[in-house]
Amino acid sequence: MSDVAGHTERVRQRTHEGFLAYKGFRWAQVATALCVVAVGVYFVAASRLAEPPSGGSWLGYLLGTMSAGLIVWLACLGIRKRVITAGHYSLKAWVSAHVYLGLSLVVLGTLHTGFQFGWNVHTLAYALMMLVIASGALGIWAYATLPERLHGNRGETTRKQMIEAVESLDRQLADLAQPLDRAGAEVVRRSIEDTEMGGGFWTRLTNDHRGCANKRAMVQLRALPNPPSARQAEALTRIEQVMKQKDAVLTKARRQMQITAMLEGWLFVHIPATFALLAALTAHIVSVFAYW
Repeated sequence: MSDVAGHTERVRQRTHEGFLAYKGFRWAQVATALCVVAVGVYFVAASRLAEPPSGGSWLGYLLGTMSAGLIVWLACLGIRKRVITAGHYSLKAWVSAHVYLGLSLVVLGTLHTGFQFGWNVHTLAYALMMLVIASGALGIWAYATLPERLHGNRGETTRKQMIEAVESLDRQLADLAQPLDRAGAEVVRRSIEDTEMGGGFWTRLTNDHRGCANKRAMVQLRALPNPPSARQAEALTRIEQVMKQKDAVLTKARRQMQITAMLEGWLFVHIPATFALLAALTAHIVSVFAYW
């Protein structure tokens, strides 16, 4: 019985183990060891050569080959995500290796250059590599921190329920607007018909909704002249309360969309930059061997 319980606990631990901590940070250790060896070999070679190792030296070619191979392998993560396996080659293991070996390129790629830069395709490839790594690091931060914030903001409410809540409040506004005059009804209509929950990607990412139709309607509602009847006054009071409830739901939903946009936004840089890097890397390799 204890063996079964122990096995269940081990399975649970593996299930909840994040990709960064996979197998006790196995790939972090591999990447660190790779960088330490590369730095050690570089400085040993530099101490024995008349000039520091460059991209055209034997060490430069070795580091360049390793870096190019890693870049191509790292770019295959998108293909790997479409294949479901477990064990040593599980997606979690692959992503962990992708993260740490990708970060190791900062050291390997920089040593490959021999700290020699210029206005050429070689430096372009290096710059694109650093851009890909930086955007990938942003992705690591996003996936390590934002899901918890996403859950904390949402609580027990789903996005579908938020949309349904706004729709329900809009129906209440439409009913409450019945006793109002034309000006008051027009204000309520703008709140119902002109309010956008999300908007474009940049609007969702920045959560900039200063032009929210519901907020404007709340301001316009307060600016209306005093109603001629008690029934209209009561309707306006109730409408303002419902608009405040709607604003609260919209605020939560828009915050949810902002966090989701942050989770997805880094890919708009990372993926195009990866393709640009592969193109620049190809040009770099071809030009090197063309003039070898």
